[in-house]
Amino acid sequence: MSEHRRLSEIVQSLPEGGRLLGADPLIYGVTHDSRAVRPGDLFVAIPGASADGHDFVDRAFAVGAAAVVVERDIEGVSRVVVPDARSALPWLAAAAYGNPSHRLPVVGVTGTNGKTTVTHLLEQIMLADGRSPGVVGTIGARIGSTQASVARTTPEASDLQRLLAEMVDAGVDVAAIEVSSHALSLHRVDAVRFRVAGFTNLMQDHLDFHGDMERYFAVKASLFTTERTDHAVISIDDDAGAAIAKATDVPTTTVALDRDADFTASNIVETVAGTTFLFNSPAGSRAARLPLPGRFNVQNALIAGVVALELGAAEESIIAGFEALPTIPGRFERIVEPDAVPVVVDYAHTPDAIDAVVEAGRRISDGRLIVVFGAGGDRDQNKRAAMGRAASRADLVILTSDNPRSEDPRAIAAAVRSGIDASAGVIEEPNRRLAIRMGLAAAGGNDLVLVLGKGHEQGQEIAGRVEPFDDRVVVREELRHLSGASA
Repeated sequence: MSEHRRLSEIVQSLPEGGRLLGADPLIYGVTHDSRAVRPGDLFVAIPGASADGHDFVDRAFAVGAAAVVVERDIEGVSRVVVPDARSALPWLAAAAYGNPSHRLPVVGVTGTNGKTTVTHLLEQIMLADGRSPGVVGTIGARIGSTQASVARTTPEASDLQRLLAEMVDAGVDVAAIEVSSHALSLHRVDAVRFRVAGFTNLMQDHLDFHGDMERYFAVKASLFTTERTDHAVISIDDDAGAAIAKATDVPTTTVALDRDADFTASNIVETVAGTTFLFNSPAGSRAARLPLPGRFNVQNALIAGVVALELGAAEESIIAGFEALPTIPGRFERIVEPDAVPVVVDYAHTPDAIDAVVEAGRRISDGRLIVVFGAGGDRDQNKRAAMGRAASRADLVILTSDNPRSEDPRAIAAAVRSGIDASAGVIEEPNRRLAIRMGLAAAGGNDLVLVLGKGHEQGQEIAGRVEPFDDRVVVREELRHLSGASA
């Protein structure tokens, strides 16, 4: 990112135009966060729900901003006046950083569930193919072998374009990005050109933001246009994927487990250690092994494998990449302690995701299935009863807190409990650590305990505070506690 551009050159990238007033400085970087401004940066003042970036313009200049982008004019400084600062941000950042997605093949993966697994599978396939991949998503970013933290599943446009530029500089061969519905709605990926876009599924989630499933679908489908994407890889196992595949004008390859598609999987055999299957392509079938259980993960593998083929990877690399997948934090992550009951921690926090994980748990366990879970506060309340119904397929449900945020944990639990089948065994314990302890204590040697909802998260948000809490750490601590008590 050693190249720097004049503000006037950057402004030319704006689809809706902008008025440059004042000086025309060299721009070294772009940010929407006044706390992150460095000397020579362009600060973009975005009006938000809780704060207005225009109120921080003076702070930005005080720490070295070269210019600002505003929606209402201010005097005496170098500034660009635009009609909508948020929609201008991605184009300004892309131009400032040399349009990195035009110099680097970028893969975008969208869908309610499975994005993290698909991007991590693709990373392993690219490594097996001799490439240097980069990843951006829910559990962080990697630039080659260097780890970087990100605040959101899909970073804000200025951060995303900077990350992509750093990948170009580091010699990354392909970048795999999780593309959330919020990112599509809030213009974070507007200036990213995708070599391939993958679609996993559409399930109830984020309706507090989108309003209804029709709008949620429309936002996801907006990725699959020729203005954004060169090629699409779409799972058509659910109706949303089938509808996108039928309607898109982007060249498309389909995958499925239960429908006719270009690529399919068959002979699926699940165990607690993983899954074997046949990867069926127009060229024939190959035996594959995935160190993750669950039919849904075979579907994720199909998407990653076909995306890799579109990027020119060899089929041998795809099969090798599947098998080399390391543990993905909080994605059907097995917690293993000597002589302890088997436990799986998973990020499942939607009705369909819970249903899929419970189904996978049922197939790999000979004993009872015990589920410990809760629903998040200040989020889509309409899915809570459906989450309870999905968990009801277990033999014992221990209902607890997830991230209650500003809501009363007992009120959240009551909404979830309203959907739980009356015949299911249910215990309610709002303290998440105690709930995990109860689930582990109730399990026998052949039973399986699923701790769902938080996955890789390392904190629990309660009444405006985030307290340290990692399900994986707590499970290990409680298993050792139970082992010591038994001894």
